[in-house]
Amino acid sequence: LTCLICISSVRRSQAVWSCSSCFSLFHLPCIQKWARDSAFLASSVTDEDFGQRRHPWPCPKCRAEYPPEDTPTRYECYCGKLQDPPPDPWLVPHSCGAVCQKELKPTCGHTCLLLCHPGPPCPPCPKMVCVSCMCGKATPLPRRCSNKAWSCQQLCGKLLPCKQHTCNQPCHTAECSPCPRVSLQRCVCQRELAERPCASPHWTCEQVCGSPLSCGNHTCEVVCHDGVCPPCPRSVSRGCPCGKTKSSLPCTEEVSPCGDTCERPLSCGKHTCSMRCHRGSCETCRQEVEKWCRCGRYRRLMPCHKEYLCESKCPQTRTCQRHQCRRKCCPGNCPPCDQSCGRTLGCRNHKCPSSCHPGSCYPCPESVWLCACGGAVLAVPCGRERSTKPPRCKETCRRPSSCHHPLREEHRCHPGPCPPCRQPCLPLPGCSHTCPQSCHDEVLVRSQQVQLAGPWEQPSAPAFVKKALPCPPCQVPIPTSCFGEHEVSPVSCHGHGRFSCGRPCGRPLTCGNHTCRRECHLVEGGDQCDTCEEGCSKPRPPGCPHPCLGPCHPGNCPPCSQTLRQRCHCRITVLFLECTKLTSADEQTKVAMGSCNNQCPKQLSCGHRCKLVCHPGVCEEKCQQKVKVRCPCKRIKKEFPCCQAHQCVPCDDGCREQQKKLLQEKEAELRASQEEEQRKLQEELEAFEKRQQRGGRRSKRRGRREELDDHARAAATWRRWATFLIL
Repeated sequence: LTCLICISSVRRSQAVWSCSSCFSLFHLPCIQKWARDSAFLASSVTDEDFGQRRHPWPCPKCRAEYPPEDTPTRYECYCGKLQDPPPDPWLVPHSCGAVCQKELKPTCGHTCLLLCHPGPPCPPCPKMVCVSCMCGKATPLPRRCSNKAWSCQQLCGKLLPCKQHTCNQPCHTAECSPCPRVSLQRCVCQRELAERPCASPHWTCEQVCGSPLSCGNHTCEVVCHDGVCPPCPRSVSRGCPCGKTKSSLPCTEEVSPCGDTCERPLSCGKHTCSMRCHRGSCETCRQEVEKWCRCGRYRRLMPCHKEYLCESKCPQTRTCQRHQCRRKCCPGNCPPCDQSCGRTLGCRNHKCPSSCHPGSCYPCPESVWLCACGGAVLAVPCGRERSTKPPRCKETCRRPSSCHHPLREEHRCHPGPCPPCRQPCLPLPGCSHTCPQSCHDEVLVRSQQVQLAGPWEQPSAPAFVKKALPCPPCQVPIPTSCFGEHEVSPVSCHGHGRFSCGRPCGRPLTCGNHTCRRECHLVEGGDQCDTCEEGCSKPRPPGCPHPCLGPCHPGNCPPCSQTLRQRCHCRITVLFLECTKLTSADEQTKVAMGSCNNQCPKQLSCGHRCKLVCHPGVCEEKCQQKVKVRCPCKRIKKEFPCCQAHQCVPCDDGCREQQKKLLQEKEAELRASQEEEQRKLQEELEAFEKRQQRGGRRSKRRGRREELDDHARAAATWRRWATFLIL
């Protein structure tokens, strides 16, 4: 056995104490220290009851509470008859060897007949007694005292508390259950009638009584009651509000204040009310008194009803001896530390869950189960599982398989990891053949070592890790045909699948004109290879200069969708024509399609523009544009088509008369001009003669020059007139 407080073994010669609830054994000094510490921690929860109340202490295992007076003070045997029982190798440890004689439970008047023994509690009473059934109707029978209650299975038939019905249950123990039936019942004041269970005949209707009281002035205010109404509460002797004077007045009159000082004690408990006798509660005490703060450091004048708390923080250390109190105006009874302990327990697995406390932490209450399958159970305190030898279990190991097999090989339950699986590997994935190797899901493989930083570092031992290795590829040969079904060859199962034999495919392409020239390949979605990648080589319709833009295809080529760019017949406008329409049209339609529908810009030999719409070939010379033709004298004019403009218009008599008049007018003008010229020559001659008649050399020279000039002018004039006359 192990003491759960100190985590050490309980020996035969050591003083122990046994819990009366869970019957666990503890060292006597350990349980005494546990009881003192538990009571101290419980009493330090609040400031008011710290160290004043007597708190119970719990069992370390089952937490059953014991009063402080039940704290063990001496070492006794299990039955409590012998103090400090000596160790006897022939008796149970810590036993006195006498008859137990404890009163059996449930109490039957008999005592335990076993020798002094530890818990669990004493066994049931084994004595035989003659008892009747629970309802008392059957004949008494001999039965064990611990199980003497028995039922005859007859109806009980006892009268229920409602005094109307009987119990319908079979023979049973204890009192009969309440009547389950429902009946009409009146309330206590007999005013209302309601359907209620028979088990609760007394009920109130929640109506105020309202009956007139004995005074005749007031009514009863008690809710639904039976019997006589109570007397009027205002008819007895009443006192004034402060209670100093008493008077007997009718219940209809109020007692007036006496006029004296109230002097009732205020809520502070130190002063009395200084007001006159008044109704209602007294006011709050407002007298100023000198008060000390709670910690006793400072004092100050304060209203009596207020508490004075200073701002100084308590520097004392709390009971945990780790943290300061830091409470404002602390009176000295610092509360226990409210922080969590959090220190690592002796088991090195858990942390202390208790609040912060002084001294060492209590041992870890956790237990560790060491058996893997649960067949051989061994519970040890947390922290001792490393030093405890695991129990031997005869059961089969129940751990689930860690490989792909559904079950492990049968072996006994054991601590630590299971041995590696040696079962044959299951069928390979993707085929129906079996893997030739044994299970290789958990194979020890040497891990990669870390590269050394330099020659001064020593290489570490190689570490091994468990790793699942893949199955080797299946090598079973399977006859397989190539993609084009040219040949059949054996192929290993792991590479099972159709292959390329290297020959040309030879399948007809979708165009129907060529065969596949690729190397033997797989065809998906049918028996045809991919579409032909060559261009269409079929002849085009006559007149179409464009090649077929589509790939090689079966049947006729689609109509040409391209356009032709050409000039119109007049070579001015650029036209874009559909190749299909142009090649399929007749000659007349082609001429119409090649026209820009504008007037021909060419000029005829006559100089006029061709009046026809854009047309091919040479323009017609029959110009129909109207031109005006005049007679030789230009007096008569007529309009003719341009192609007939070579005709001559003869002059008539009017033209001849007009020519004569014009000739006469010209002759008259000529004579007049000659006469005018003759007159000017005569005047110049006369002027010359006058100059010749003047004297002097200079005059002579000037005269000669003027004479020469006159001769030159005269010669020029004659030449001009001679030319005019010749014309």
